[in-house]
Amino acid sequence: MIPAGAWICLLAPLAGTLAITLCGTRISRVTAAWISTASVAVAFVGAIVAFAGLLGETPHKRSHLSTAWTWLEAGTFKAGLSVLVDPLSVFMMLIVSGVGMLIVLYSVGYMDGDDEERRYFAYMSFFVFSMLLLVQGGNLLILLAGWGLVGLSSYLLIGFWHERPVAVAAAKKAFIMNALGDATMALAFFVLILHGRSLDFGIAFATSSHLSSTAVNLVALGLLGGAVAKSAQIPLHTWLPDAMEGPTPVSALIHAATMVTAGVYLIARTHPIFEQARTIGLVAAGTGALTLLVAGLVALVQTDIKRVIAYSTMSQIGYMFLGAGLGAYANGEFHLMTHAFFKALLFMAAGLVIHALAGEQDIRNMQGIGRLMPRTRWAFLIGSLALVGLPPFAGFFSKDSIIAAAMGAHWYGWIFWVCALVGTFLTGLYTFRLYFIVFPGEPSPFVREHYDAHHGKEGPWTMTVPVGILAVLAVIGGWIQFAPLWTPVTTWLAPVARTLDIAEPTSWEEGISSALAVALGLAGVAVAWMLYAKRERAVPVVPTLQRALEHKFYFDELYDALFYRPSAAIAEWSRRGFEEPVVLAAGPELGDETQLVGRGVRRLQTGLIRTYVLALAGGLAVLAVVFLSVR
Repeated sequence: MIPAGAWICLLAPLAGTLAITLCGTRISRVTAAWISTASVAVAFVGAIVAFAGLLGETPHKRSHLSTAWTWLEAGTFKAGLSVLVDPLSVFMMLIVSGVGMLIVLYSVGYMDGDDEERRYFAYMSFFVFSMLLLVQGGNLLILLAGWGLVGLSSYLLIGFWHERPVAVAAAKKAFIMNALGDATMALAFFVLILHGRSLDFGIAFATSSHLSSTAVNLVALGLLGGAVAKSAQIPLHTWLPDAMEGPTPVSALIHAATMVTAGVYLIARTHPIFEQARTIGLVAAGTGALTLLVAGLVALVQTDIKRVIAYSTMSQIGYMFLGAGLGAYANGEFHLMTHAFFKALLFMAAGLVIHALAGEQDIRNMQGIGRLMPRTRWAFLIGSLALVGLPPFAGFFSKDSIIAAAMGAHWYGWIFWVCALVGTFLTGLYTFRLYFIVFPGEPSPFVREHYDAHHGKEGPWTMTVPVGILAVLAVIGGWIQFAPLWTPVTTWLAPVARTLDIAEPTSWEEGISSALAVALGLAGVAVAWMLYAKRERAVPVVPTLQRALEHKFYFDELYDALFYRPSAAIAEWSRRGFEEPVVLAAGPELGDETQLVGRGVRRLQTGLIRTYVLALAGGLAVLAVVFLSVR
């Protein structure tokens, strides 16, 4: 029952992809949309079946490996096409398929009328399949296959509107950045194969315990490189804001609930390796702390509604990296779950606004939209409160647990603790800057003109119902765990990823961390209200800092100078110095000589048997002379 549910969960979206692709134009665009939605819904049912099966077992038996066949065999190395059903994989299966189902349903209304609707829904189902393969992979090789397919499908979705050059450029940027992480992961796996001859989880983890400190650090660093690229953490983060060129449901699916959280899952799944290389674990935590601060600062000056939420995603995943890097794996995964609820809600509520304003994404043109879209305003407000981490919303329970875990760590934990608390202030400030600019007040002429053209509707039911469900989850989802009173998520994940002792805060540390986080979050909201709710009040500007934030701390300019320009210069030099004078110039002459040789060879083909027999006899005579002379 348990493996069957897992295979259904994995293969249903793939079946949806194949059905839409093979049927092509023989099915309507609406039919394609509902096939995709149904396939992801079936995957969610399969995940529930697997969860229910595990729930009925004792904790130490909650692990099932199901192998379809031996996929790869070379010498002593073997890798099967396997799925692993354990508490961590099922936890991720429920999030990916459950939130994915709501987002695909939302897409039915959002993409209605698009000329390439069939292609879009085939891509969406394929992405869900790829992500499920990643989290269900029964060994590191299958995990890597899912990892690569997630990169491919995200490339296809980000560049879905391929007639727009900016979308194509964003897709290529995302693909290249993720390919760097894929390469570091593959190198780490080569080290494990060299020493252990296997990529099975158990053997690989046992192998890591016998490696030298240098080797295990290299393996962990390679894994961290893949996690940093996929989860858009510094320094491989620049692809995520540009990826907002894709359709808004794509942003909700890839950049809220699934792809960008894969790095957190990878650290939790391979935690025995990171525990052998504690320095690299702390690098992961430090990377998360730095990212949550940098992304929070850059979000303060963004004017594109989706980019503000994108930088918020980077910041919140920084919290997850902080927790996982310190060894608080369950806290990181818990925040991953609640973040999927409220961040998908924010993206989809923003999508309702964009949809109502005929594609407009500049928040400076959206003033007063809340008066015309009250349900969307409430949904966005709920998501914002959950993001800031105010009680009783979901983010309060999950984010505060990570902050408390940082306080409970060694001396370095205090540095991370301070960074996390500053991040809560920035979160309140940039989140409610966005809210106060867009929703309150009288609708601007631009809003009235474009909203009226939209026939005065907040959206079809396929868009509003998923938003409503996510709004409820953003309110109550955090109550699943309220440390230290009840901790079912920690208990559920303990057989797979037990929280390290250094990341176990005391009740006093929990209380003081929560109190400070809520106070600083409220302070950020208050400052945002003072600066942006009263529109006649000028916002103070520090020109140098303003320019640095608008240029996103010049990361793109730095990469352009270090990598793109030198590569372009070398390519140009090669074209002028070699390709044109050598390859292109030799082309006509080479072609003429080839034709001349061909004509000569053609004359030898007489069609006379006696000529061919004579040639064979001559060849044998030459060979006989050669062999006799050698003797």
